[in-house]
Amino acid sequence: MYEDGELERLVTAAQAGDPGAMEHLLAKLRPLVLRRCSRFLPHHADAEEAAQDALLSVSTHLGEYGGRGSFLGWVTVIASNAARSTYRSMRRRSEDSHADLPESVDPRTTSVIAGTRLDVMEALAALEQQHPALVEAFVLRDLGDLTYTQVAEALDVPLGTVKDRIHQARRFMRERLVPGR
Repeated sequence: MYEDGELERLVTAAQAGDPGAMEHLLAKLRPLVLRRCSRFLPHHADAEEAAQDALLSVSTHLGEYGGRGSFLGWVTVIASNAARSTYRSMRRRSEDSHADLPESVDPRTTSVIAGTRLDVMEALAALEQQHPALVEAFVLRDLGDLTYTQVAEALDVPLGTVKDRIHQARRFMRERLVPGR
């Protein structure tokens, strides 16, 4: 997908103000960002919206990336945050419209994958509300596929802290997602 050193060269050139490098970098990142957002959001259009927001954020904040940690880890953090933000925005809009939302997903009208993602997003929203310090490490590791070390670098916290947060978050999520636990 990426040639050796290609991303680093594109990042350096884009940070230096080369508009062609920025355009090429964003085109290279788009499939990765869309895949990350699709892991959170059940509908393609919503994932597309989140991916656009993430790519805009990457281009806007590229100068802030200082090379600490992996660039793809940094992008994953941005994509994960954009997807979560899109979900929260969708939820607020539905609450503001006073639409009657079903208590649970109706399997006759919702695909298994979409229903599962909605359940995960609901559990994530509860985790974020009750234990905000646990969310980002969990999202980056289990939904963003970063290694524990990459998560520690991205969050600038010790590896042991990352492992503990992920363990606690998994326990919280399991209690909400696995019936009878």
